[in-house]
Amino acid sequence: MNFLLGLTLPELKDVVAKTGMPAFAAKQIASWLYNKNIESIEEMSNISLKHREALSKEYQVGKKSPVDAMRSADGTIKYLYQVAGNNYVEAVYIPDDDRATLCVSSQVGCKMNCKFCMTGKQGFSANLTANEILNQIASLPERDKLTNVVFMGMGEPLDNLDEVLKVLQILTSDYGYGWSPKRITLSTIGLKKGLRRFIEESDCHLAISLHSPISSQRLELMPAEKAFPAQEMMELLQDYDFSKQRRLSFEYIMFKKVNDSLVYAKEVVKLLRGLDCRVNLIRFHAIPGVNLEGADMDVMTAFRDYLTSHGIFTTIRASRGEDIFAACGMLSTEKLKELKNES
Repeated sequence: MNFLLGLTLPELKDVVAKTGMPAFAAKQIASWLYNKNIESIEEMSNISLKHREALSKEYQVGKKSPVDAMRSADGTIKYLYQVAGNNYVEAVYIPDDDRATLCVSSQVGCKMNCKFCMTGKQGFSANLTANEILNQIASLPERDKLTNVVFMGMGEPLDNLDEVLKVLQILTSDYGYGWSPKRITLSTIGLKKGLRRFIEESDCHLAISLHSPISSQRLELMPAEKAFPAQEMMELLQDYDFSKQRRLSFEYIMFKKVNDSLVYAKEVVKLLRGLDCRVNLIRFHAIPGVNLEGADMDVMTAFRDYLTSHGIFTTIRASRGEDIFAACGMLSTEKLKELKNES
């Protein structure tokens, strides 16, 4: 059975043509899917019974509720979704005063194998379809409270760019959710094959995982540095204007006595020179089997103050959900262990 949720308007036009429906029905279906958030084709009351029956022979809406949830004392909720192949991915809902952000996944596992990431320890299993990515939003119990979506969950979004771009189109198009691109951020380690395409085909914010300004150290933390060094990435980014609608930011996880001294802060300033950007400092959440610790807060504060004094707007991101397997991939890893033990 095929799913309607996750189809763009051109794809819905193909669907109605194949099922003998009038062309205007494509926009009607899109409205039911993305504005009214229906569960079944039967709810599409302005489409004739005959056409609903024809549509139902080959299609379902394709919404699936989370199969599990873990709630933090700070209000953060990590949801677990089952996807094709008996796999699981996570989405994290983060309420914060008048904002509510959802961190969504784009892959099952990840090929990038960053040293500090639990998802990378799973290896790569599959790319998520547009349906499976969008379902994390559409089936979220707090969907109507969302103000922002970030592609910072499991997987590397630029490694599944076709499906991610479809979701971004649906989120920002008039026929879809109608969101401003300013409500959406894509986080990437910076794959060369997809970075330029994303910048040119989307107006959403861009966040790049840096984590070290030193190439040899970044390579140790992030093997993708070998294929696309950070220095080359900065040269590519210089080709674009990030001073207006879109925001460019760099994510910098701080590891105790690894990348947290002012020596590294000075190198960050050099590396980012000439870019209109900001830096988000993140304290590392410990994961099993990795001998890294989070930096001390006073060290992070000194690092932030140095970057700020040199013209780089820098924030320290508050840690959320540490009591509920907050790091990406931890809940799904536990679920996979549970399934293995049962079999």
